[in-house]
Amino acid sequence: MEDGVPATGRMLSDGWRMVLTPAGAASDPAALAPLSGFVDAPVPGTVAGALERAGRFDRTAPEPLDHLDAWYVLDLAGEAPGEAVLHFEGLATIAEVWWNGARALSSDSMFVRHDLPVTLTGDDRLALCFRALKPHLEKRGPRARWRPQMITPQGLRLVRTTLLGRMPGWCPEVHAAGPWRPVRLARPAPALPADVRIAARLEEDGTGRLDGRLTLDGALPPAVECAGVAVVAVSDGAGGFTASLAIPDVAAWWPRSHGVPALHDVHLVVDGVRHRLGRTGFRRIGIDRGADGRDFALSVNGTKIFCRGAVWTNADIVDLPGSRARYEPLLRLAADANMNMLRIGGTMTYETPDFFALCDEMGLMVWQDFQFANFDYPANDAAFVENVRREVAQFLDAVAASPSLAVLCGGSEIDQQAAMLGLPESARSGPLTREILPALASAHRPDVPYVENSPSGGVMPFSP
Repeated sequence: MEDGVPATGRMLSDGWRMVLTPAGAASDPAALAPLSGFVDAPVPGTVAGALERAGRFDRTAPEPLDHLDAWYVLDLAGEAPGEAVLHFEGLATIAEVWWNGARALSSDSMFVRHDLPVTLTGDDRLALCFRALKPHLEKRGPRARWRPQMITPQGLRLVRTTLLGRMPGWCPEVHAAGPWRPVRLARPAPALPADVRIAARLEEDGTGRLDGRLTLDGALPPAVECAGVAVVAVSDGAGGFTASLAIPDVAAWWPRSHGVPALHDVHLVVDGVRHRLGRTGFRRIGIDRGADGRDFALSVNGTKIFCRGAVWTNADIVDLPGSRARYEPLLRLAADANMNMLRIGGTMTYETPDFFALCDEMGLMVWQDFQFANFDYPANDAAFVENVRREVAQFLDAVAASPSLAVLCGGSEIDQQAAMLGLPESARSGPLTREILPALASAHRPDVPYVENSPSGGVMPFSP
């Protein structure tokens, strides 16, 4: 999981102003000075959400946003001078970060997080520019072996952004743009643990295994505690520590249909002070293919589970929220309806650790498609693959402790789309879902089974 220790510094949520310009009209923040039409813009949030709050956007008849640049500006006055780090949890999608008039960072993926070291002077300006996506969607890339009709335009296969709003007739055409995940200003805090990652699993004999790693400045090695068991972490000599706990007869995590979704707090003890790192659950999950290898059944803690539930789209297609408050009412409805699984399809977005924490608590398993659907993706393009590696690693590490993550899937309807257009299996296969994604899943969440695609397998990956 991500660092469960309370973050130092503060969330940069209030005080932002946003203005739209024609694509490329403002090359830097100085060009914004004579402009009018600024609106208040909540962060995290989207361009559509800010316009909607200003009475300038109608979600029932959405206007396209792809042809416009959107600038967000925040003045940071009164901050104590010194070194700090700006954390950007998600910038949709072709984004630039400007610090005191100089471009300091560029991003071309909605799904990748960034950390930017800065020096505060006490009178600083942070500007974010979300460049028009339309020119990027019109670029030509490697030739595609097939062209789906459900999602438009075809250039979306080259850009790491959500397909929500890109499926005419399926959902409103609301285009995602803006700082859709939090922006945080943090100060160095050497006394607190950082880069924390927890992973839990359940052995067949009922023993819970907890592995943790973290970085920490200090002479004395910390202790890690969970479910009444504590061990002293082992130092690597460079500020890193690892710990491995064996917890006999631990209370296991079960989906709500089959038992109690038991969760256990994990603490770090540093110089006698206890820090809560988060919570995790111990479970063992796998796929039973049957005697002939053609079956598909999910097994949790040695028990076959009949999965029942629904596809999760998003808490709000305009705001794309990621907070516990926005998730909980909807997830509670799923739990009250006796669902035990939700599927996040490849046409959606990755949800936040708050989503998975609620699913952990409610006993809702999550089938997670990686965010790929229908297209023939350029898996031989080095820059594209590097973005994929970063997004998948960051997402899986952020939810590393969540027992609710039950299945990882290479994407939705890629095999099906190609097969429906007449391509044989040999012509539609590729390294993305058969090599790159399963390797990442195995490296970052080896406790979660991987499925190549949904649907996949058989003579044809679909049945009329």
